[in-house]
Amino acid sequence: MAGRIEDYALIGDMQTAALVCRDGTVDWLCLPRFDSHSIFAGLLGTEEHGFWRLGPAHASDAEPPAAARRGYRGDSLILESEWDTPRGTVRVTDFMPPREGAPQLIRIVEGVTGRVPMRSALRMRFSYGRVVPWVHRHDGRTVAVAGPDSVWYDTECETYGKGLTTYSDFTVAPGDRIAFTISWEPSHKQPPALPEPEQSLQATEDFWREWVEHCTYHGPYREAVIRSLITLKALTYAPTGGIVAAPTTSLPEDIGGVRNWDYRYTWLRDAAITLTSLLRTGYREEARAWREWLLRAVAGDPDNLQIMYGIAGERELGEAELDWLPGYENSAPVRVGNGAAHQLQLDVYGEVTEALHLAHMTGLARNDYASLLQLKLIRYLEKHWQEPDEGIWEVRGPRRHFVHSKVMAWVAVDRTIKLIESGDADGPLERWRELRDDIHRDVCEKGYDKERNTFTQSYGSKELDASLLLIPQMGFLPPDDKRVIGTIEAIQRELSTPDGFILRYPTEGESEGVDGLPGDEGAFLACSFWMADDLAMIGRVDEARKLFEKLLSLRNDLGLLAEEWDPRRQRQVGNFPQAFSHVPLIDTALRLTASGAYGG
Repeated sequence: MAGRIEDYALIGDMQTAALVCRDGTVDWLCLPRFDSHSIFAGLLGTEEHGFWRLGPAHASDAEPPAAARRGYRGDSLILESEWDTPRGTVRVTDFMPPREGAPQLIRIVEGVTGRVPMRSALRMRFSYGRVVPWVHRHDGRTVAVAGPDSVWYDTECETYGKGLTTYSDFTVAPGDRIAFTISWEPSHKQPPALPEPEQSLQATEDFWREWVEHCTYHGPYREAVIRSLITLKALTYAPTGGIVAAPTTSLPEDIGGVRNWDYRYTWLRDAAITLTSLLRTGYREEARAWREWLLRAVAGDPDNLQIMYGIAGERELGEAELDWLPGYENSAPVRVGNGAAHQLQLDVYGEVTEALHLAHMTGLARNDYASLLQLKLIRYLEKHWQEPDEGIWEVRGPRRHFVHSKVMAWVAVDRTIKLIESGDADGPLERWRELRDDIHRDVCEKGYDKERNTFTQSYGSKELDASLLLIPQMGFLPPDDKRVIGTIEAIQRELSTPDGFILRYPTEGESEGVDGLPGDEGAFLACSFWMADDLAMIGRVDEARKLFEKLLSLRNDLGLLAEEWDPRRQRQVGNFPQAFSHVPLIDTALRLTASGAYGG
């Protein structure tokens, strides 16, 4: 059985990522890309669907001991786990070197004290746990082959096969360092080069140290900010600049429920807000690469903007269910692909335009096609902003006139007007100023409940929605506007959990709610960070700081956050780690630091 979501660590090479549990088991890895088929899918099934366990030998492989200590080596993505056993202490270092050739996952075992018996158990299952590969020896190396894929396993230890699993049993003493590596290569090509684990370890450490040095934030929350930035960098697909929302699929928002989605794609919204956080902390190269990815992804057809694309800009992300996988803690179905790709979500125009605007304001070199794209997006909005859509939360119920979508349409027009006013683009300035005013008036008339003094989820509805917290942050209304304050206080009353965290919107239990799905979900962590932001903006800075630091306490021991927090089970839920949680963590830290609202 897979561990709790917060029991996992992330390692990756900025093209794919693996999740490593406290007991030394790699339960999730897709090769060669984030969105490729997995070779380890134990996270969404059982050990029969693939895993790689490396740790102290134990009487029962079914109950391996958890590490006594673990942590990342400095500001890096190199994981170090230590076990204390009756026979001594051992350390395992796990990492994936930034890729120059074949993708690799390297695990180095180091004796610390005593003599510790160890075991490596490697069970590769291709195609999300469905295909048992042909494992054999080739020129002294172990290779697993199935269809287009081959995975090469290299170690100085002796190996043996049993129960369709490759084992190594060995003992380490102080000073011993024994490496294990798997490398992926297309099965029709020559074998990958032999790994050089120690050199790769040093190169990986150097990469992360140099990258972190570019961070311009040096405030009181630096540890949390740096770990979030490293996580966002790990979710960036280096060859194209695309940014995945999370490296996993189908980790449930409601354990045992059906709210299980594939997040291994580039949502324009998630990528745009990730970009803004990177820009605010000094990372302009990532901004440039993402802008180039965006221009390629939408090239030739900006009127048919999708809400998400593949990490190389692919448009077809057809959704399918993997019925042979039981799902994380029996949360079925397990889905790959995402049918929401062709939804209409008008807010993405605002997020993309805001990201392009911030890139322009922070001095990123001008790109004429980016400005042209921005103008084309506004021309599309001119014709379509009055239509209902599926909204930021990708509801699978009927389309509605979501207030947040209209606000972000206003943002798109407003930022484009600023671009024209700066002299860096040409457009119908007066006409778009009128359009900006029309959208603003429409929202304030149709999306605001005067009796309750709050904006609502959609036109004519009574429900609230945490996305309304972005109204002051986007500059749609000033923070001291009574309608903004009323909305913040209404969301606190109606969408707060007993712990004080914020739900996205009301759900209806077993009945289908506004999102067209049965079941409930946890508190959406991004929404809770937005609340802390808003509280700081309206002067309630002490309350904002307390909420922010309470949110920081939800991170696992490695500083990682999933998408949501389950207040009933007191645990993380949803895909992990989630960019949409780490981005607002950074933004709120920056705001609180600027306001001086921090303790200690």
